[in-house]
Amino acid sequence: MRKIKIDNNFDLERDLTNHAVINNNKTAYNQRLSQIAKRNKQSDELAEMKNDIAEIKALLKNLGGK
Repeated sequence: MRKIKIDNNFDLERDLTNHAVINNNKTAYNQRLSQIAKRNKQSDELAEMKNDIAEIKALLKNLGGK
């Protein structure tokens, strides 16, 4: 697998066998993984809050119906 550097960006290389562009910036990669994990955590927390609100609404309806 031969690679050459891309002229205007030192973090990018082109694989000459399949012409793929490869990013070698480990810091940016780790930051992106952290960003994805944070977004997934927020999404999970939001889903949990929605479930809690639905449960509270059901409890309130049961209290009001008695």
